[in-house]
Amino acid sequence: MELLLASGNAKKLAEVRGLLEPLGVRVLAPQDVGGLPEVIEDRPDFAGNASKKAVEAALHTGRWCLADDSGLEVDALDGAPGVFSARYAGEPSDDARNNAKLLEDLRGVPEPRRGARFVCALALADPAGRVVELVLGTARGRILEHARGTRDFGYDPLFLFTEEGHPETGRGFAELEPAEKAAVSHRGRALRELLAKLPAHLGARH
Repeated sequence: MELLLASGNAKKLAEVRGLLEPLGVRVLAPQDVGGLPEVIEDRPDFAGNASKKAVEAALHTGRWCLADDSGLEVDALDGAPGVFSARYAGEPSDDARNNAKLLEDLRGVPEPRRGARFVCALALADPAGRVVELVLGTARGRILEHARGTRDFGYDPLFLFTEEGHPETGRGFAELEPAEKAAVSHRGRALRELLAKLPAHLGARH
């Protein structure tokens, strides 16, 4: 099966390809199809934004399209940065500035109150622009007081994975190898749920 990922984020594309291509799903980038028009992400939640991006990409290209909207929800910040995660520190989007703002906003907040979760919504739209699957994946953790690890993707350097019962528990997302992160990450979990649903659509693929 061939899917167009409606995202220009190179790190996100690499992560999705790493998870789907070993399973026989070819993942195209927007530049592979001549680009996509910009989508205004104005929905109040991740699921709404993912659905909007998938539908608009499918209608523009006539292809099966996969769109992701993801971000970080911090308990002590009432769920912020949430859908504004990518531009938390303003335009242009910048991981380092976002992380610095997060640390500043949590200055003085004790460890027990630094709980957070990553959320990933994935929407699959058919070539007619209908959302046929919508899944949600989450990963629970805590915001560190200092960055850890060398794999700096988004808020990963500040996110300590705390869910019990996993080999990765107690390690930062930026400290994990790609395969380790995929096993427990919000995006990995959402993609595995989506993969389980793909066979129902293979007969209609384009």
